[in-house]
Amino acid sequence: MRQTALVPEFVDTVPDALQEGTLYISIRFRTASHLCACGCGTTVVTPIKPAKWRLTYDGKTVSLYPSIGSWQIRCRSHYWIRKNKIVWARPFDDQEIEEVLLKDAADLHRYYGAQIEPEPTAYTDKAIGKQRRRSKDR
Repeated sequence: MRQTALVPEFVDTVPDALQEGTLYISIRFRTASHLCACGCGTTVVTPIKPAKWRLTYDGKTVSLYPSIGSWQIRCRSHYWIRKNKIVWARPFDDQEIEEVLLKDAADLHRYYGAQIEPEPTAYTDKAIGKQRRRSKDR
């Protein structure tokens, strides 16, 4: 079932079986994990670290920044977690997803000072193939 809110639960380690509607936060492992808010049942893990996601806890509610873009799972859900609420965002097309992945890689490079490639996805593979075809055409 599509979620409208997540209840934060601070844990040492994330349990093997996640409950729908719960955002598990492990300070020790700097991660926040939950089942995708669309209801598809896929586990979504967000690393809490510079150049990735930022977690804000006000004593009652949790917010994550930036948005959750589940580009690599079938549902391709896109939403924000703001003060425990799920705020649904419009879906991104393949080009927008590719741009986000490249921006994320650039952010990581700026922060860590080393070349970090985006994780392989159908979108990055498709873009690399296009670049190779363009190079051959020249």
